[in-house]
Amino acid sequence: MKISTKGRYGLRVMTDLAAHYNDEYISLKDIAARLGITVKYLEQIVSALSKAGYLDSMRGTNGGHRLAKAPSEYVVGDILRTMEGNFSPVECAAEGMKECPISDTCASLTFWKGLDDVVNKYIDSYTLDQLVISNK
Repeated sequence: MKISTKGRYGLRVMTDLAAHYNDEYISLKDIAARLGITVKYLEQIVSALSKAGYLDSMRGTNGGHRLAKAPSEYVVGDILRTMEGNFSPVECAAEGMKECPISDTCASLTFWKGLDDVVNKYIDSYTLDQLVISNK
């Protein structure tokens, strides 16, 4: 499994906003300067995060972006899934997927489901505030 740039940057934006969480809006220019990411690319990332309801945005001179809720309320797995989609190593192991027609005879299905479970439990075991605290 490999996380794309979009997924990594999405999590970085969210942790940056969590680190500067004080109910004020932060401009993309300031975020870009701190993270070393272009404003143009950040616009795409912030758009996806805003559509998911993770950010509040305000236009204008004092505008920018801020977290819609407290950093402790954001699960890292949810953010990554918003940016990346499903993390299942194979389609048949994904939760909510139709059962595979050969699942009764597939010797590796248990392995794939176990890997899927471990990955999802791990990424769901962290919140934004935990990442910010561990980085101080």
